[in-house]
Amino acid sequence: MKEFKIAVIAGDGVGPEVIGEGIKILNKVAELSSEMKFTFTYFPWGCQFYAENAKMMDDDGIEQLKEFDAIYLGAVGFPGVPDHISLWELLLKIRKDFDQYVNIRPVKLLKGAYLPLADTKREDIDMLFIRENTEGEYAGAGDWLFKDQAHEVVMQNSIFSRIGTERIIRYAFEVAKKERRSLISISKANALNYSMVFWDQVFEEVSADYPEVETASYLVDAAAMLMIKDPKRFEVVVTSNLFGDILTDLGAALAGGIGLAAGANINPERKYPSMFEPIHGSAPDIAGRGIANPLAAIWSASQMLDFFGYEDYGRMVLEAMEQLLEEKEILTPDMGGAASTSEVGDKVVDLIGSAVASFSLKM
Repeated sequence: MKEFKIAVIAGDGVGPEVIGEGIKILNKVAELSSEMKFTFTYFPWGCQFYAENAKMMDDDGIEQLKEFDAIYLGAVGFPGVPDHISLWELLLKIRKDFDQYVNIRPVKLLKGAYLPLADTKREDIDMLFIRENTEGEYAGAGDWLFKDQAHEVVMQNSIFSRIGTERIIRYAFEVAKKERRSLISISKANALNYSMVFWDQVFEEVSADYPEVETASYLVDAAAMLMIKDPKRFEVVVTSNLFGDILTDLGAALAGGIGLAAGANINPERKYPSMFEPIHGSAPDIAGRGIANPLAAIWSASQMLDFFGYEDYGRMVLEAMEQLLEEKEILTPDMGGAASTSEVGDKVVDLIGSAVASFSLKM
């Protein structure tokens, strides 16, 4: 039996509530299988920790996390702590220090989820965004000159390295090749005459190694429009840090809402732990009320199972989520229901158990 050590950073707001439900699902899968077990170690880092210690995590936090197979993150951010501090001193620090250069965000409309687009079939919304996750517009390079003076100047520089750009594009081609799907690159080369011209050039160079993969390249503004007008043309998508961040929130709106949006931060070489998270944020306005939607956290737990090589179990979790959505009996208020966070998690656990029992009977 394989034991996986998981670092849990439940974080702020509704983070602890939804991550608790994801852990229920992981424990249920482990209980039903004879292949794996999980051990969870909890870290109190986040905005409350910052309020007490003037830092978002321990000074040796990265060293502590190196010992784990994966990180399960709830949410970061709370009133009273500036967003750029909460983000840069925890989430982005982990992404960069652990070279989690691949961000994977599925934009797939599950059965039973709300379909917001008219004249669109459910199966037309099935995208996989692969976002560069450590440089680009979020590299943190720049300066603030003559602060608070009349001639104040700020510079925010985007960093696109040959290594960073090529490896994310090549990763996306490998995924598209494996899944036999098309690959779309999204840039803005008409206006960003250095970074995005370079991005397009590297995409074209790498595409020569994958003649079997159908490709296209769109400007980001056109892509935003086409995601709504013709979502079926998007299968696997590769893009930069900023564009990927924005477009996947649009994708969340197309795929049932932010309460279903999950993300994985991957170090493909597995030299460092990868990190899995719901992307809906800390939602401080509903924290502590027990009504937060845990399905995004549960989906990110499914992504963790996929990463560990248990795709069948990951798919089983998604199928249980779909059954819950189709039944429409136990849903949180954001999805038109009246159930609590824990009731939704418990129901998904029950559905997974039923699925395993049914599978065993068929065997």
